[in-house]
Amino acid sequence: MATTMTPTEQLQAARDQFVPRGLASAMPGFAAEAHGATVTDVEGRSFIDFAAGISVMNVGHDHPRVRAAILEQVARLVHPAAQVMMPEVYVRLAQRLCEVTPGDHAKKAMIVNTGAEAVENAAKIARSFTGRPALVSFHNAFHGRTLLGLSLTGKAAPYKQDFGPFAPEVYQVPFPYPYRTPGNATDVALAGLDALFHAAVSPDRVAAVIVEPIQGEGGFVVPPADFLPRLAEVCREHGILLIADEVQSGFGRAGRMFAIEGSGVDADIVTMAKSLGGGMPIGAVVGRAEVMDAPTAGGLGGTFAGNAVACAAALAVLDVMAEEDLPARALRVGATVRARMEAWQERFPAIGEVRGAGAMMAIELVRDRATREPDPALTAEVLHLCHEGGLIVLKAGLHDNVVRLLMPLTIADAELEEGLLILEGALASTNHNREVTK
Repeated sequence: MATTMTPTEQLQAARDQFVPRGLASAMPGFAAEAHGATVTDVEGRSFIDFAAGISVMNVGHDHPRVRAAILEQVARLVHPAAQVMMPEVYVRLAQRLCEVTPGDHAKKAMIVNTGAEAVENAAKIARSFTGRPALVSFHNAFHGRTLLGLSLTGKAAPYKQDFGPFAPEVYQVPFPYPYRTPGNATDVALAGLDALFHAAVSPDRVAAVIVEPIQGEGGFVVPPADFLPRLAEVCREHGILLIADEVQSGFGRAGRMFAIEGSGVDADIVTMAKSLGGGMPIGAVVGRAEVMDAPTAGGLGGTFAGNAVACAAALAVLDVMAEEDLPARALRVGATVRARMEAWQERFPAIGEVRGAGAMMAIELVRDRATREPDPALTAEVLHLCHEGGLIVLKAGLHDNVVRLLMPLTIADAELEEGLLILEGALASTNHNREVTK
């Protein structure tokens, strides 16, 4: 007797047949629709979303302002191609991005499709402006899956495995990771940079240093407050451009429009994407006007870069960010999350560290607090229980032992509480033999 397959089983069979295994998903199932901070799968089961499309949906799924902007733009103009005849919405978005990106200097902006594409173009622009070939990035960094993006990325598995050889003239140094760095983390990182300049590449050959103000895929590692100012000073001393990769940390996520704000540092170039388009594929490179003008006419572009519909969505996102004051909302959400995580840390010895900024919060899970040995197996178990309990949540970190939270900034208080209870239950279930009793 033939059995009837469920929609999930049908889609899984098709996925197994037609989608390559290298494209993995954090959890099983297939999304059918999403609204606000809730995602519903093809079986009608709803999940609270603490991933937000990997920090893409900061304004929430299906925000009415963004949806209306997309529909209105589709009815007028979809894609004339910026290199053929630039859509007016491209220029309006470029102006807005220059206005909201930190720094009082004159700026210019180019629109691209993805964060990796933004990184690639930032590197091209830096090389063109300085006439230098080398780039420096950091261990534990993530800058995309293109050839140069992978070359700049500081994690081997699964991103870089079997994909080499990588782009030349790319060098890496330690990132200040206070939880895992004996001594002063900033001193250690900058000593590594100084050693690089003496042993591998002269600073007068370096076009740019690219840094995430808060490492994203690396596990939400927040550097000490003195790191970015001291790094910027080294860059200025040697005529090296500073590129801030704000792809994951930008657009309100860290409690400010961009995470680098408040550091006292204005980057020469800022890369951005993810939440810029409210779900539409779009990124941007914003930088000092004289730097951005370095490439000759025709040296920058891309067939779909600056698509009119994506630009319209981005303008709506910027309106929502301002009108709903989502960076401030991120601070309130983050304060609630941090308080809960610190309470969990008192109960569960497996929580080695609570860290983050704004609504970019994480816990690092370890086998032993004294040795700080990472516990990726426990992390996987916690995530599995969360998924089973109706919560979408992701891991991160060099050792896959960090649980990171990226809920939409528009999440309702009740949904936030429900999601935190699910995560707390997963931690309690997996830590029951090690829970601290008082």
